[in-house]
Amino acid sequence: MPYVQINDMEMFYEKMGASEALIFLHSHYSRGILAFASQMLDFQQQYSCYFPDFRGHGRTRCSNLEWSTPGHANDIIAFMDQLGIDKAHIVGYSSGANVGLYIAVNHSNRVASLTTIGTGGTCEPDGVEQFEPEWLLVHHRQDTINQMIERHEEAHRGDWQQFMRQSAQDWRLYPQLTEEQLRTISCPSLFITGEHDPYAGEEKVRWLSSLVAGSMYDVVPGGSHRPHMTREYPVLVNDTILRFLASVGQVK
Repeated sequence: MPYVQINDMEMFYEKMGASEALIFLHSHYSRGILAFASQMLDFQQQYSCYFPDFRGHGRTRCSNLEWSTPGHANDIIAFMDQLGIDKAHIVGYSSGANVGLYIAVNHSNRVASLTTIGTGGTCEPDGVEQFEPEWLLVHHRQDTINQMIERHEEAHRGDWQQFMRQSAQDWRLYPQLTEEQLRTISCPSLFITGEHDPYAGEEKVRWLSSLVAGSMYDVVPGGSHRPHMTREYPVLVNDTILRFLASVGQVK
């Protein structure tokens, strides 16, 4: 199985397809191929699709279990360096979308295009307390606990409570990008939200798009925070992104 060594970390990733590099960045509590299971087949026909697991997530192994959204952005640049990827299209979902924003702000020369799903570009910590270990235990959410253990056992070495605390901390803190920083994003950009997304929504992505010159936004009718996933509207979202990528043209 594919791993790449990055400092103290063995980053796990899946690769499918050929041609231009397209990197998918997953959300909190998820992992690469899980967050984008409904995208794999459609996109691998035209792109070299990479699905890395962030530090502290999935099957990635590392000695340091502390991480953050800006740190993930630096890890992805190191991932690209190790694999010889000069420039890539980025598709990020939820916290992965925020990682994509940091990459576009701080490493603009490495981003061919940016697509975000489920972020309005600002910190939205409402609801995070329901993902902290104490809340899960008190409310007997063993189903969620079991999912976290199963999804991330290699990364957090069985300490699911530390994983959940780290995730909650990151959720509360990021993104911390100013309007001035967001205005520096120069790559072609598409910001997607579900109509009923409590963390993004049309008003927020319209604001984000107003800051990024030449960008577009799209609202998925009836969609939630995860409109690209199974049982929501993956075909609609995939076609929207593929049209956007086609309009960008090939990486130069």
